[in-house]
Amino acid sequence: MEQVDERFDIGARLHAMRMAAGLSQRQLAEKAGVPHAQISNVETNKISPSVSTLRKILSGLGVGMGDFFEPERSPPKGPFFSADELLDLTSRISAQLPGGSDGTLVLRQVGDARSHNLQILHEVYEPNADTGETFLQHSSSEGGYVVEGELEITVGDDVRILKAGEAYLFDSRLPHRFRNISGERAVVISACSPPYL
Repeated sequence: MEQVDERFDIGARLHAMRMAAGLSQRQLAEKAGVPHAQISNVETNKISPSVSTLRKILSGLGVGMGDFFEPERSPPKGPFFSADELLDLTSRISAQLPGGSDGTLVLRQVGDARSHNLQILHEVYEPNADTGETFLQHSSSEGGYVVEGELEITVGDDVRILKAGEAYLFDSRLPHRFRNISGERAVVISACSPPYL
């Protein structure tokens, strides 16, 4: 079972945002298209959601991952960004897997994706990292380039392991998932328009 990250209380944050929106757990579940029990389990910190599950829940609130984890932070204006100016979208989601392995997935965003209508991400997938069993699906186009390691990418019925130097580009309305099934870290630079996370 996934463990909860003690540095950031995902459950309390989701509960506060849901209450501020004036929604019951059931109403949020209906808007997000997830089971009612999933909202309850996340809010009570019984589970730490995968990236895909949390993003789906947040869609019911009309907010992105950056707004969820760092609501007070304003993205730097640019046009240039140092490594510490990238917006962390996911490292607070714990992904302890059976057997004690760590499937950490870190997605860091360059600048203000909304104002540019383009989300550029630096993605790091540690061994066993996975966007989640719930496939991602949204109205965008996305592409990326594998800089280091290898990554299994599923788009619709197509599954392929891409290695460093290989790339992808697809219509994000097709259900998709990203997994590092190797024993080495994978690094990807990606873009998505319009922004999704």
